[in-house]
Amino acid sequence: MLLNYAFFSVTILTHLFSFCFQLYLIGGSFGLREFAQIRYDVDPALKEKLKPNTVTLESEYEKLEKSNLDNWENIRGPSPWEDSRTVQKQRREALRLKTE
Repeated sequence: MLLNYAFFSVTILTHLFSFCFQLYLIGGSFGLREFAQIRYDVDPALKEKLKPNTVTLESEYEKLEKSNLDNWENIRGPSPWEDSRTVQKQRREALRLKTE
């Protein structure tokens, strides 16, 4: 009799916890969707930001065609052990002397 009662109580507890967990998962997903939607409903500026872009592949290709890719200069960035400000200062000085 005691063994049957223990099995019955464990089965009921298992079903109860699994039901609560499933309710938490399903209810949480719906709640999260609603709270995320409220953010977009309240802030019209954010809604404007999220409007789809009118940039197309063709317009980007036209920009690339107009740019001059034949005349470019390779610019080396500073190494980790170099101070970036002194390197930039030296490069600006060299560029200034080159243009004079």
